[in-house]
Order: sequence, then structure tokens, then C-alpha cells
Amino acid sequence: MSDIAILKEMIQETATVPLEKRYSKNQVTLTEPPPANYSVTIYGIPDEDEVIIIKADTFSSPNAVFKGNYGECKRADFVIIADSDKKKVRKVILCIEMKGGKGGTEKEIIQQLKGAQCFVTYCREIGKSFWNQRNFLKGYEYRFISIRDISISKKPTRTSAKVGTHDRPDRMLKITSPNHLQFNHLL
Repeated sequence: MSDIAILKEMIQETATVPLEKRYSKNQVTLTEPPPANYSVTIYGIPDEDEVIIIKADTFSSPNAVFKGNYGECKRADFVIIADSDKKKVRKVILCIEMKGGKGGTEKEIIQQLKGAQCFVTYCREIGKSFWNQRNFLKGYEYRFISIRDISISKKPTRTSAKVGTHDRPDRMLKITSPNHLQFNHLL
């Protein structure tokens, strides 16, 4: 059984985002509900059996256990886990934090991205222990993405100048005024 199939057994459907087909291509619309009330569409998503999109902030905050003084109770908005045969994709985990405007400090966004990474680690341990899959979610590359100024339209998408790979929360890919985001460009 593939990692994606196990995750689809593990995660409640209410905590996932379904793929949409448009012109025989896959896309997903990541939506923040009111009061935030904004969304971003990502085009060129892998096939249904190769990807799962998780609303990571659906997972209840662990502040009944942790004090939260270091941001350990925060989580990013979405996690996309893909395992595809496509050349560029292979095994990747995208942690995505969205902001409608310029809200949130860089420190807070880094904490949210770290929280999403911890959520995936928790899922990994569940798969290892309860599905008896020793190599569950092993060998995946992380990518961390901050998307801002979503509600500002009619501007070309701007991304931060890439200095190395955005494989750590503190080196996140920064996207502002997103317009027509392609999945492969987030890798």
C-alpha cells in the first residue's frame, strides 16, 4: 500500500481538500474560511492516487499540553504530500502558510511552518506504529512556502529570489500576490 493510500485511510475527509479537474488537468483551491475568506488555486497537481492535500490547522491545537511560549502549538494552513512518478515531483511534502494581507511576522510564519512539519512527523509515527510501515513517509523532501497578499488581485505573482532550496522553514519560498501558481514551481 502506498504512503498516499495510507494517509487517505488515516486522515478524515473533512481535513482534506479534494482535487478539481479542469481541461483534463488537476488543480486544487486552498481556501481559508471566514473571517479570512480568501483562496489560492494551484495548477498541475499530480493525480488523485499520488497526492493528498491536508488542512493542517484542522488538527486541534495542543495547547492543553504545551505552554506555547515558543510557538509549538502553531501550524501552517496546508500540507500537500505527493509521491509521483513524474520526473520533478517524486516524494515531496509542501508546508504552506497563507496570509490575506501582509499579516503575520516572519517569526510567526516560521513557527507555523515548523508546526506543520511536526504534524507530518506525527503522521509518520502513526503510520509506522499502527500500519506497521517501517519506511512510512521516508525519503520525502520538504518545501516550505509562505503566500501573502492573496486578496490583492491583478498583479503578477512575485516570488522571493531563491537562495538555495526552500527546504527549511527559515528559508521559505515567499510568494506575494499569487496569480496562476503551478505545482512544479513550488518545488
